[in-house]
Amino acid sequence: MRPALAGLLVAALTTAASAAAQEAPSRPPADAPYRDARRAPSERAQDLLARMTLDEKFWQLFMIPGDRDDASHDYRHGSFGLQINAPAGMRAEALRSDTLNAGVVARAHTERINALQRWFVSDTRLGIPLLPFEETLHGLGREGATTFPQAIGLAATWDTALVSRVAGAIASEARSRGIRLSLSPVVNIANDVRWGRVEETYGEDTWLTSAMARAYISALETRGVIATPKHFVANVGDGGRDSYPIEFSERLLRERYYPPFLTAIRDAHAGSVMSSYNSVDGSPSTQNRALLTDVLRGEWRFSGFVMSDAAATGGSTVLHHTEASTATATRHALESGLDVIFQSSYEQHRPYLAAFRTSGLSMAVIDSAVARVLRAKFAMGLFESPYGSADSAAALARSPAHRALARESAVASFVLLRNERARLPLALGTKRIALIGSDATEARVGGYSPPGARAVSIVDGIRAAVPAGTVLRVSEGVPRIWKPLVVIPAAHFTTVRDGATVPGLRGEYWPNISFDGTPAITRTDAQIDFGWTLNSPGRGIPYDWYSARWTGTLTVPAGGARTIAIEGNDGYRLFVNDTLRIDRWRKASYGTQSARVSMAGGSRHRVRLEYFEATGNARLKFVWDAGVRDPQPAAIARAVADARASDVAIVVAGIEEGEFRDRALLGLPGRQEELIRAVAATGTPVVVVLVGGSAITMPWLDRVDAVLDVWYPGQDGGHAVADVMFGKASPGGKLPLTFPMHEGQVPLHYAHKPTGRGDDYLDLTGQARFPFGHGLSYTTFVYRDLAVDVRPKSDSVALLVSLTVENSGARRGDEVVQLYLRDVLASVARPMMELAGFTRIALAPGASQRVTFSVRRDQLSLLDANMRRVEEPGAWRIMVGASSKDIRLRREVDVP
Repeated sequence: MRPALAGLLVAALTTAASAAAQEAPSRPPADAPYRDARRAPSERAQDLLARMTLDEKFWQLFMIPGDRDDASHDYRHGSFGLQINAPAGMRAEALRSDTLNAGVVARAHTERINALQRWFVSDTRLGIPLLPFEETLHGLGREGATTFPQAIGLAATWDTALVSRVAGAIASEARSRGIRLSLSPVVNIANDVRWGRVEETYGEDTWLTSAMARAYISALETRGVIATPKHFVANVGDGGRDSYPIEFSERLLRERYYPPFLTAIRDAHAGSVMSSYNSVDGSPSTQNRALLTDVLRGEWRFSGFVMSDAAATGGSTVLHHTEASTATATRHALESGLDVIFQSSYEQHRPYLAAFRTSGLSMAVIDSAVARVLRAKFAMGLFESPYGSADSAAALARSPAHRALARESAVASFVLLRNERARLPLALGTKRIALIGSDATEARVGGYSPPGARAVSIVDGIRAAVPAGTVLRVSEGVPRIWKPLVVIPAAHFTTVRDGATVPGLRGEYWPNISFDGTPAITRTDAQIDFGWTLNSPGRGIPYDWYSARWTGTLTVPAGGARTIAIEGNDGYRLFVNDTLRIDRWRKASYGTQSARVSMAGGSRHRVRLEYFEATGNARLKFVWDAGVRDPQPAAIARAVADARASDVAIVVAGIEEGEFRDRALLGLPGRQEELIRAVAATGTPVVVVLVGGSAITMPWLDRVDAVLDVWYPGQDGGHAVADVMFGKASPGGKLPLTFPMHEGQVPLHYAHKPTGRGDDYLDLTGQARFPFGHGLSYTTFVYRDLAVDVRPKSDSVALLVSLTVENSGARRGDEVVQLYLRDVLASVARPMMELAGFTRIALAPGASQRVTFSVRRDQLSLLDANMRRVEEPGAWRIMVGASSKDIRLRREVDVP
C-alpha cells in the first residue's frame, strides 16, 4: 500500500475510533465472559479488550498519582492505576506530629483506596479495577508504614533470607491497604559511587544484586504484589551522573547490567519492568526497541508490562531531541515495546491521549499493550478481590513483629570498617560519653521513605541503652550543608506594576542574548532562584539563546547585609542604586561573584540584574548574607570541650545524596572532617558512625579508633546502633561497594578485567580504602579444610566447594563467607575475580560449621569473541574468604 494511502486509512480509522469513543457504549452484561473467574486471564482479557473504546484503552495505559477530589478530573473511562495519598488531614498530621498513630492513618488510607476502587468497579462502564501503586524500596512509601533499612543497607546484610522476610513484611503492608503494584526494587548496578542513587541499589556486584533481587521480588510476587525492577537497563553515566547517556558495548551490557533484570524476570517472575530516563546507544530507553522488544520480549520472553519512568515518555522531545512532538514520541515508544505511560499529573494526559487519536498509532500495537495490562489484573485476581482490609492495615502498621524485624535487619546491615585496639564494643559501664553530630539527633531514613517517617534517633537509642548515672553529653556539631550566602527571600523584593507597588521583581525576557527589540515575556518573578536545566524561561524563548533583566527594590532586614552575590552560569551583571557592583558579562563557567556592601537594616535599594544564556542548562541565584552568622566555630569548640570531658567521643557524620543529587566529592560535606580532626586531637578515643548510602572517603581515618557504617538504618535505627555499640550484637555486615581512597580512583570495582599495564597512579595507589565484601566483627573466624569436587560435565552443577568456618574468638558473631572464581585462561579477557556465592552464618564462640557452595555450570560460561555463550574447558581458581581482598583459602582445579 502506498504511504499516502496508508496514512489516509489510518487517519480514517483513528477518526472513526475517536467518534466511537464518544458514543458512550452500553454497559456489558453481568455474565460477560471477562467477568467469569473460571476463564483464563488471556481469554478474559481478549473479551474485555473487544468491548473497549479507544479512550478506555488509553486510560488502561496511563498511570499517575491522583484521586477524584478534583471534579475536573474525568476518570469515567477508567484508569491503569493511581498512586493514592492518605487523607489530607492524615498527611499533615504525619508531617507535624511526633505521636502519629500508625494504625489510624493506615486504616484511613485503606478506606480511601477502597472508596476509589469501589467507584471504578461500580461506576465506570466496564468496571475495570484500579491497580493502586506505590514505592516500596525499603518500606511502603505511605504514612504509618514500617521503615526498614535503605536498600544498600539490606544488601550489606548479605542475607537473602532476611531480605525476603523484609520484603514479605513490606508486601503484606502494601496488600493490606489494597496496593497491588510496587515500583521497586532498583536493580541497577552501582557502577559509580558518585551517583546520588547508589543508596537505592544493592551495590556494585552483579551476583549480589541478582541474589537480592530474587529474594525481594519473589517475596512481593508470591503475596500478590507486582514488583517492578528498574531502571532498565542502566542509568548512571559519565561522572556518576544520574540518567546520563549510556554508550556501553553489547558485551558489557550482557556481562554486567542485564543479569539482575534477567534474574528478576526468569527466577523471581517480576510482572512489570520500568525503563530508564537516559538514552542507550543513542536511543531513549523509553522507546528503545533493542531493549524493550528484542531483549525483554524476544530473548527473555517477558510477558508482563513495561512502564516508563515518571514523565519519561516525552523525554525524547525535550531532553534527547530525537522526536519532533509528543505524538510521535508516544507512537514510537509503544511501537518499540513500552506499554504504560507514567506521568506526574492528571493534566498531562492530554497530549498523550491526543497522540492515541491522531499519531497513526496502530490499533494492533495499542491492543497488545492493553492486553498485557488486563492479563495482569485478571491473573492477580483484582476483578474478584480488589479491596484492602482496613483492619489488617491498621494491625500491620503497628505490628511488633515488623518493628522487631526493622531492628534486626538494621543490626545485620551495619559494617564495622575499622576497630583499632578493639575500641568497640563500648562497655556499658562507660561513665562519660560525648555524642556529637547532627545525624545523631536527626534520624534520617533515606530516599523513597514514607512522608513524615518517624525513626528512633541514635541519641535516643543510646540514651535508652546506657545505665542510670551515665553522663551523656550531646552536641549537634556542624551541619552537613552550610551556606554563608542564601537566596534573597521573595519578601524583600518589590516592583511597580500598572502604577502599583507589588511584591517581586519585574522580569523581562528576550529571545536573543543582547536585549534586542521588545521583550517576548514580561512578568513578575518573586525572587531570583532559577534552574532552567531542561527548558527555557518561558514560551517563545529558546532554551539556549536568551537574555533577561530583572528590576525592582530590595529592602534589607533589621540585621543589615554585608555581602551580596550572584551564583550561576557566567553572563551576569548587577547594578545597585544604578552602580555596577558585580560584572561577569561573559560566558565561561558556573561560579559565584560577590561584592562587599554596607546595607543598613531597613534600607531600600534599587536593583537591576541582567543575564544572558548562549548554550542552555542555566542556573541563577541572587544571594546575600543578611542575618546569617556562621555557627560552626562555636559548634566545633563545644564538641571539643565535650570530648575532653568524656571517656569516649562518638561522632555521627553523614553525607547528602539522592535522586538527581549526584556527588562530585566523596568526602563528608561541610566541616565535618574538620570536626572529626578537632575531636580526635583531644586525645579522647573517637568512634565515628557514618550515615549515608554510598562510599565515603576518609582522610581522617588514622586519627580515629573505630568506624561503623550504619547506612540509613530505618525506623529503629537508634536502638540498633546502641545494640552494636555496646555489644548486645556483633556487627556482621559486609560492604556491597568498593570504598575508594579518593575521587580520582572512581569508578573503582573489585571485578575489573586485567589491565594493559598496572593499577596504580603516579600520585596514588589504585587500591581501595575498603574493598568490596569488607566488614569486621567483634570476634574472629578461622577458615580451613577447603575441598573442591569437580562434577561430571553432564551435571548442571559444575563444582561443589566446601570448607569449615570456626569462631575462634570469645563472642558470638556472624560471618559472611564469600566464594570468588577466576577463569585462569580464557579466549576473551575475564574479570580478575567474580563473586560466585556467599552465605551468612552465625556461630557461638568455639563453634564451627561446614559451608558448601554449588557452582552451576552456566556460572563458568562466557561470551566468546563472537558473542556466543560457550563453556571453555580449563583451569579455574577457587578463592574463599572474608572479602574480595581477604582471601583465606584458594585452590585451582581443571574443569572439563
